[in-house]
Amino acid sequence: MAIRNIREYGDEVLTKKCKEVKEMTPRIKELIEDMLETMYEANGVGLAAPQVGVLKRIVVIDVTGEDPYILINPRIVESSGEQVGQEGCLSVPGKSGQVTRPDYVKAVALDVNMKPIEVEGTELLARAICHELDHLDGHLYVEKVEGPLQDVKAEDEED
Repeated sequence: MAIRNIREYGDEVLTKKCKEVKEMTPRIKELIEDMLETMYEANGVGLAAPQVGVLKRIVVIDVTGEDPYILINPRIVESSGEQVGQEGCLSVPGKSGQVTRPDYVKAVALDVNMKPIEVEGTELLARAICHELDHLDGHLYVEKVEGPLQDVKAEDEED
C-alpha cells in the first residue's frame, strides 16, 4: 500500500467524468488499498479515485473510523429530506463552506468482490456519499457552496 498524492482544486482531472470499472484487477485492488491509506493519512472521511488522479468510478468512505465503505460504480437511487452544513474536501485544503444536501440517501454499487451492495445513510454518511459521487462526475462541493468559502484549520477538514 502507498499514500498517493491528492489532486487539488484547479487540477483538470477533478473536472472529468470517470469511467465504470468493468472487472476487479490487481491494479484496481491496489488502488482501493492506496485510497484507503491516503484517506486515513489525510484524516478524511471519503476519497474518490479522481482525487488521486485515476478516472475510475470508485469511492471509499469511512465516517465512523471502523468499517469503510468501498463503492465501485456507485449511483444514488433514492434521497429525501434536507440538511445544511459545513463541508470540506481534501482537494480544497484549508477551506470549507455551507452546502445543502439530502438528509437521507440510498446508493447501489459493487463491493470489492464486484458483488451488488446497497448503502443507506443519513446525516454525515448521506453527505459523504453525495460529495464523493459528485467527484465521479467531475464536480466539487465548491460549486454548491452557499455564501463564501471559509478558512479552516487543517484538523477540521473532511472530505
